[in-house]
Amino acid sequence: MNNPKLNLLNVKEPNIRTLHITWVAFFITFVVWFNHAPMAKAISETFNLTKAQWKALLILNVALTIPARVVIGMLVDKLGPRKTYSSLLVISGVLCAWFASAQSYEQLAIARFAMGFVGAGFVIGIRMVGEWFPARQVGLAEGIYGGWGNFGSAAAALSLPSLALLYGGDNGWRYALYTTAVIATLYGIYYYMVARDTPKGSTYFKPKKSGGMEVSTPRDFYFLLIMTVPMYAALAVLAWKLSPSGVALLGQSAVNIIYGSLVALFVFQVSQIYRVNKDMLKNGGVEEMFRFKFKQVAILDVNYFVTFGSELAVVSMLPMFFMETFGLDAVKAGMLASGFAFMNLLARPAGGLISDKFGRRKSMLIFMVGLATGYFMMSQIDGTWALPLAVLVTMACSFFVQSGEGAVFAIVPLVQRRMTGQIAGMAGAYGNVGAVVFLTIFSFVSAPTFFLIIACSSVLGFVATMFLEEPAGHTAEVLPDGSVEMIEVA
Repeated sequence: MNNPKLNLLNVKEPNIRTLHITWVAFFITFVVWFNHAPMAKAISETFNLTKAQWKALLILNVALTIPARVVIGMLVDKLGPRKTYSSLLVISGVLCAWFASAQSYEQLAIARFAMGFVGAGFVIGIRMVGEWFPARQVGLAEGIYGGWGNFGSAAAALSLPSLALLYGGDNGWRYALYTTAVIATLYGIYYYMVARDTPKGSTYFKPKKSGGMEVSTPRDFYFLLIMTVPMYAALAVLAWKLSPSGVALLGQSAVNIIYGSLVALFVFQVSQIYRVNKDMLKNGGVEEMFRFKFKQVAILDVNYFVTFGSELAVVSMLPMFFMETFGLDAVKAGMLASGFAFMNLLARPAGGLISDKFGRRKSMLIFMVGLATGYFMMSQIDGTWALPLAVLVTMACSFFVQSGEGAVFAIVPLVQRRMTGQIAGMAGAYGNVGAVVFLTIFSFVSAPTFFLIIACSSVLGFVATMFLEEPAGHTAEVLPDGSVEMIEVA
C-alpha cells in the first residue's frame, strides 16, 4: 500500500487484486448497459423502428441512471461496495434478459428505461478503489478502474454483432444479449465471494445520517439544493421527449403524471437533505476541521456533465453515424466506432496519472481545451474524408474526453471519505444529465451540428475549473471510538 508505483501484475497484493476484480465488474455493467448500440440495425428491423423511436431509446437508456447513481451512492456509503456491486450485477442480468425478450416497442422502451439502473455501477467502484489506495496513487488507480471498465461499451460494439451472426437467425441479437445477462449474473455472485470493502484493519467510514448529502455550511446547503434541480429537469425533458410533442410513446395524461411525480420527488429529496443537515443549519455550520467545500463537488458535477455526458451520447450514436456517413455494414461500423471508447484503456488512467503528478486543476483546464478542439474536428467529418483519418480524429477527441473523466475522479475520493459514494453518485448523475441533454439535442440536429454544440459546451467546464481548488492537507473522519483520524489528500 505504501509503494508509490502500481505493479498491476502483482495480484498477490490485496489492493491490486481488488482493483482488477472491481474494474472487471464495471466492465461487465458497461457491456450490458450499451449492448443495444451495436444491435441498432437488427433491433430496428425487428420492430420496424423509425429513427425518432430509436433516438428515444438512446435517451431512455441513460435517463434512470440519473436518480439511480444518487441512490446507489447512498447505498454504497451505507452498505459497502461488496454487497452493493454484487446485487447490482445480478439485477443487471435480469433487466438485460427482459430487454432481450421484448415483443413490442413499448416493452422494449420500458425495459431499456429500467436498464438505466445498470449504469449506476460505476459509482460503487469509485468508493471501493478510494478505500484501497492512498491519495498519491488514487488518481491513477481510479483512472484504471474507470478506463478499463468503461471499455465495456467498446467491447460490446466489437463483439456483439459478430456474436449475433454466430448465433444466426432473426433472433441472433437476442441470444447475444442473453449471453451478456448470464455473464453479469454469474460475476455478481463471484464478486460477493471474493471482494472486501476495506484493507485489513481499516475502518469503513459511513455518513452520520442517510437520505441526503451532508454539507458544512448554510450557504452550501442552498448550493446543494440548486445543484439538485438539473437532475429533475433532465428527467422532465425526457418525459417531454416521449410525449405527443415528441415521439408519442406516452399520452399527455401520463406525461403530466410524470411531471407531477418529479415535483413530488424533488420536494421529498429537499426534505431529506434538510433532515440530514438540520443540526448543521441550527448551529451555523459544522466544526472547521470536519468541513469540506461543496463548491468542489459542484465543479466536478459540471465537468462530468461535459466529459462523460458527451461520451455517453457519442457512444450511443457513433455506430449509426459511421454507417450512414461511410456506407458501412453494422459489424464494420461497430468496430470503427469502438475507437472512441477504445481510448478508455489509456486515456482515463493517463488523466488520473497526469492529475496525480502535475496538479488537479491545471490538468483539468488542459483537458477541457483538448475536448473542445477534438469535437470541433469531429464536426467537420463527412463522406469525403478518408475513413482512417475520421477514425484517428475520433480517437484523438476521445483521449481528451476520457482524460478529463479520469481527472474528475482523481479528485472525488479526496473531498470527504465517508461520502465518497454520494459525491461520486452526484457527479455520475450529472454525467447522465449531460447525456440526456446532448442526446435530446441530437434528436433535433445533424451529427456535425451535434458535435459542434458539444465543443461549445466545454467552455462551461473550463470556466468552472477556474474556481476549482487543489486538494491540500488532510480531511478528518471520526472513528467508532470517538477519536479522529486524519486522511491525507495532497
